[in-house]
Amino acid sequence: MDEIIRVKNLYKIFGDRPLKAIEALKKGESKNDILKRYKLVIGVQDVSFSIRRGETFVLMGLSGSGKSTLQRLINRLHQPTRGEILINGTDIVKLGQKELREFRRKTFCGMVFQNFAILPHRTVLENVEFGLELQGVEREVRENKARKMIRQVGLEGNENSYPSQLSGGMQQRVGLARSLAVDADILLMDEAFSALDPLIRRQMQDELIELQAKMKKTILFVTHDLDEAFRLGDRIAIMKDGQIVQIGTAEEIIAKPADDYVRAFVEDMDRTAVLTAGTIMQPVRETAFPADGPRTILRKIRRNGLSGILVADANRQLKGYIIADHLADYIRKHSEDKDLTLRKDLISQPTVVTSETPLNEVLKSYKDVQYGPVAVVDGRNRLQGVIVRGAVIAALSEGARTESNTNDADT
Repeated sequence: MDEIIRVKNLYKIFGDRPLKAIEALKKGESKNDILKRYKLVIGVQDVSFSIRRGETFVLMGLSGSGKSTLQRLINRLHQPTRGEILINGTDIVKLGQKELREFRRKTFCGMVFQNFAILPHRTVLENVEFGLELQGVEREVRENKARKMIRQVGLEGNENSYPSQLSGGMQQRVGLARSLAVDADILLMDEAFSALDPLIRRQMQDELIELQAKMKKTILFVTHDLDEAFRLGDRIAIMKDGQIVQIGTAEEIIAKPADDYVRAFVEDMDRTAVLTAGTIMQPVRETAFPADGPRTILRKIRRNGLSGILVADANRQLKGYIIADHLADYIRKHSEDKDLTLRKDLISQPTVVTSETPLNEVLKSYKDVQYGPVAVVDGRNRLQGVIVRGAVIAALSEGARTESNTNDADT
């Protein structure tokens, strides 16, 4: 996936003679010290990151962390103090006002704000057309595009309604449809759903996830809500004092918080809804092949101290699971048979999940496990790893990827 946005060493200092603040920051002075000494406000300091084409990238942090300032720098609603903002390879910091206006029209879908920002004297259709109207698009063309976007966001039948006749969620859909109608590459959303009540907010999140699956826009989404960030973001950047302290997927941030600040953010999260089987699975120490004889399989089991063994072919296609005690009893009963072959009923079907299965689903699966580990497979049923109870307990208690050296006999 190629990059559409790259930010390099970006600063935004509010106040006169801002370069003094940059010099002070480089000397190790704090944001608060600089405010007291120079009356300068640090908005963003030395931020570098990139956004991939088609991903939903979330800027997340508390009030005053710099997340909204950073988003406004991305389309130059704020003028950077220093640094580069490369969009499709163009450094927009260097663009003049005329060039910038043209670049914005072609590249950005505009912004979807917390307060909806739709025009009260215009109908739904007229609001959604507005961006296209500013671009000089012919009436018939822009109306057709607007009607298509209205259908996409579930507002069909409300084309002639005014904002005052709509609920908060419907008004937010109008703002979203207006931004999507201009069909640009990048959609900017600043606390877009935070003014909505929880139920409508959840519905709007679902709408956005569904629309993104179809349209594959590049979305830069600002929120102070960790649950929202984890639900929407392909990757999340957590900000503090104008800096990015960690970038990662929800799973990476939950599993490996970068510092105590991030750890405090995520400590109350439901880890089981974010962590996946892939986070806690362990390598398979040994497998049996379908062509292996019973005695060969038992030797593998005993050599590795296992209570059972997964069976997979040369392509790692999972075939089943053999319980050590059952196999040993079978061999004992047929000890005189030198050409003993493996009986099919000794191979049972283990509980199976994929690496993307949330941990809460893994826990449900474990309720039905009577023996052995939970096997982790890919979409083609190829064995990727195993999950043992110790790894689940460690993930829940520590919130970290288990690098266990346990000799759990199920693996």
